[in-house]
Amino acid sequence: MSALRTKTVTGSLVVASFSAALILAPVAAADDDGPGSGKGGKAVDAAPAGVELTTTLSEKISVDNGSGKTDLTATVKNGGNADSGKIKLWVAGFEGLTVNGVEGCSEIAENNLPEGSNSGYNCDIDNLAAGATKSYAVDATYDLDEQGKICLPVLSGDGKKTFWQQGPVPFGTANPSPDAPATPLLLGTDNQPVAPGGDDGGQGEDELPRTGAGGGAALPLGAAGAALVAAGAAGMWWARRPTR
Repeated sequence: MSALRTKTVTGSLVVASFSAALILAPVAAADDDGPGSGKGGKAVDAAPAGVELTTTLSEKISVDNGSGKTDLTATVKNGGNADSGKIKLWVAGFEGLTVNGVEGCSEIAENNLPEGSNSGYNCDIDNLAAGATKSYAVDATYDLDEQGKICLPVLSGDGKKTFWQQGPVPFGTANPSPDAPATPLLLGTDNQPVAPGGDDGGQGEDELPRTGAGGGAALPLGAAGAALVAAGAAGMWWARRPTR
């Protein structure tokens, strides 16, 4: 693949940011078709007449807290009324998410990866019939100390056009479980790693970690401590009041 080819593909990457998701969907296994989400997807170049290409990713994945291993399902769909002809699906990892393998696909050479990607696989599809879908099991590693993103571009057979691109979209959580065997991550959610007495997810030393969809202003530790002490003192006073 030439340098010109790489420039053509990477130039079409569209980076988007997303709000934290609040509804937890069931865990998606790599050997099934769903549940999936097209969150972060966007049409780029015009597809051939009658062809409508989109992708979906697992809505939720679980990351092993010891090994960092996870798996997910990447699906491409032709929602149009005409066959697609030859196309390519790329599965690329960014930052804390590394793609280790995609079933039936070949690894993309480092010098051909999209800009900013740390890993990627190319899935050649001879033809995707109208209304048909094709799913791929993705083996990945997620570093819970970082934000991890994944991207699914759908390219023309010669790689000169990007018909559709999902991502780079983050997987993450605002409420990690460092002491559990696995941490569930939601698509479209920024990861905020928190460990007791350790990493505070990027917050200052004098702040409690931000949680929730909006994050909000963190409560200074001094104010939080004073409030807790006052509440405790009031409770002790109530318990020691003489009974009349």
